[in-house]
Amino acid sequence: MFKKIFPLLRDIAIVIGGNIIYACGVAFFILPGGLITGGTTGIALFIQHLFGVPISTFVLCFNAVMFFMGLLVLGRKFAATTILSTFVYPIALEMIQRLSNGFVITTDPVLCTVFGGLCIGAAIGIVIRTGASTGGMDIPPLVLNKLFRLPVSVTMYLFDFVILILQAFSCTGEEVLYGILLILIYTIVLDKCLMIGTEKVEIKVISHEHERIRQEILQEIDRGVTILNGQTGYMRENTELVLSVVSSREVGRVRKLVHSIDSSAFLIISRVTEVRGRGFTQEKEYK
Repeated sequence: MFKKIFPLLRDIAIVIGGNIIYACGVAFFILPGGLITGGTTGIALFIQHLFGVPISTFVLCFNAVMFFMGLLVLGRKFAATTILSTFVYPIALEMIQRLSNGFVITTDPVLCTVFGGLCIGAAIGIVIRTGASTGGMDIPPLVLNKLFRLPVSVTMYLFDFVILILQAFSCTGEEVLYGILLILIYTIVLDKCLMIGTEKVEIKVISHEHERIRQEILQEIDRGVTILNGQTGYMRENTELVLSVVSSREVGRVRKLVHSIDSSAFLIISRVTEVRGRGFTQEKEYK
């Protein structure tokens, strides 16, 4: 029973933590630095400038509307993974602003841009890794994708661009440039967060000593091996290709091992973005 409940509780804690990090990034860097940004926070900054509506209040209302739109169009399963972010982020933002009582770490725009981008990118990344959504402006691109098959990435960037343009009318050119830099930073950090712990290295070996290489990788490196049938392009000789996936730390050992067996072996080493299965995301099984 505990094994079934623990992953759920862990994911809930991660989603809550991610939204708190997001709120900290906005409260301690975006707002003190006077920065503009995309997403729901960007719309909230624009509305605050026009009507004086508190950012946390607008975000809560906007997220709630987006949540119900996602529920109607994308279904209950999507809503279940989004409901936490929908309400935790604005509540956390309001609480942090009150508890900090005007505390400011820095108002330097460069520092605020860098650290604000780091916080937002990391926060969105760890939330998405659980399979959840950060809600808000993440939902309209998904809705448009389902209704009209529009690419999510394209519509998401388009929305961010429009939100920046709205804020640009009340900002200087320098502030707009900082806003663009902020989006670039948190996009890069987001991509890196999604890849943490999943990137591995794929090694292909073409050699007449393929059988010895197969045995050594299995015994010395303790990694699985797949044998692929192939044919050389020049001599048209049948050969076998040894395929294995290892961690980055094991690449040097495999390279050294292969060349100790066959100094003329042909190696192809490439990075793969994700590996799932026994030996990586599941425990090894020995027979």
